[in-house]
Amino acid sequence: MKRISFIVTLLFSLAVSFSPAVAAEPVSEFPVVNLKIGKHVIKAELAKTEDQRTKGLMFRKRLDKNGGMLFDFGAPAKVCMWMKNTYIPLSVAFIDQDGVIVNIEDMEPLTTTSHCSSGWVGYALEMNQGWFATRKIEPGSKIEGIPKSD
Repeated sequence: MKRISFIVTLLFSLAVSFSPAVAAEPVSEFPVVNLKIGKHVIKAELAKTEDQRTKGLMFRKRLDKNGGMLFDFGAPAKVCMWMKNTYIPLSVAFIDQDGVIVNIEDMEPLTTTSHCSSGWVGYALEMNQGWFATRKIEPGSKIEGIPKSD
């Protein structure tokens, strides 16, 4: 009887070890900032260094409903984004130094098509594709809570 109990316990332990819940994505290495657009609250990971901006959301399989990634470019520039090694369809809002959205572009996964700001921006905010459109957030909308560049 002890042998059967041991075998059952062993099989259960193996089943739990290989369950999908255990294979969840690791905790983010990026700091998180809280942003607000009107009544909408966003928990955005902050990509501030060149290495962080290069990695961005690459290799992720999902993004929380109100989660995103805020890219801080350090100084105003005309910037472009692409989706190489990025599995999630995204929308990107290009944002000026005052937190105002300049333009929004939809981006398809695993492409190298460039999506560029239509003016000088200091930030870009990536969200699940359609997030801005669904909430009727358009160019001219203001984002609150963006940390100022050093």
